[in-house]
This record gives sequence, structure tokens and C-alpha cells, in this order.
Amino acid sequence: MYFETIDINKHRQTVITFRKDSFIVSFGDVTAFGDEGDYLHWLEEKIKKFPKGFVLAKEGQKYIGQLECSIREIEGQPIGYVHLYYLVPEMRGKGKGKELHDYAMDFFKSKKIREYHLRVSPTNTSALKFYDKIGLTTIGPELDGKVIRMRGIVR
Repeated sequence: MYFETIDINKHRQTVITFRKDSFIVSFGDVTAFGDEGDYLHWLEEKIKKFPKGFVLAKEGQKYIGQLECSIREIEGQPIGYVHLYYLVPEMRGKGKGKELHDYAMDFFKSKKIREYHLRVSPTNTSALKFYDKIGLTTIGPELDGKVIRMRGIVR
């Protein structure tokens, strides 16, 4: 697996498809996805700030996943944030998530980040098992219980 920085012009349909599928897996449908143009604009702004944090995972000539990582300030401290870990359905459960995670950890290390957060749907049991396996802990529910915020240590 190798990683390629997202190019909105080149990868437009791929990133929309992957992001929408992540909503289906997490929430059962794409209702909360919102407007594609808004997502692409948000993505473009994030890529300008963190180009190595917004990547597509590729094997051979096929895109098999997407990773979105940035850095936020929380209480004056820089905290890594994983906006999206995504794998196409046929790659799930094959150890590829660990490769996405390793890339994210390398990205955070390069920025001298020691802690990272993410949100997950409480109904996404596969993701919850994966996050438990890689050592994330629960901070608590957010957005009226629609998601759970989790914390991990960059190792």
C-alpha cells in the first residue's frame, strides 16, 4: 500500500464516493453528509494546510482507502485529529486499517503531536473494535450521542 496526497481535480469522485460510504457504514445513510461542494471546499482548505494528512491509499492501480488527518488546538495544546479512516469494503478486516493507522501516527510524529482524537458512531461496531485494538480510550459522547469522541496516544 502506498499513499497519494488527494488532488481535488483528479480524485473528486473517489473522495466523494469514499466519504459517502463512510456515512452509510457509520449512520446507515448519507443524510448527514451534506453538500458535496461544501465537502470538497473543506477538503481543499485542509489539504492546503496539511497535504500529507489528506491522502488516498492505493494498491497497484486501485484506490482502496482514504485518510484525513489534521491538527487542532484544544485548551492551548496541539492535538492530532483523524477526520476519516476509510477502506473499501473488500479491504476491511485484512490488516489494512493498521497500515492507515501507522501512516497517521507517522504524520502526527512528524508534527511533534503526542495525542490525537477522533469521533466514531456508536453503531459502527467494527470501527469501535479496531479503535479498542489500537489503544484508543473513550472521552465521551458528543452531538447528542450521535458520536463518541475517543483519544489515542501517538506512539
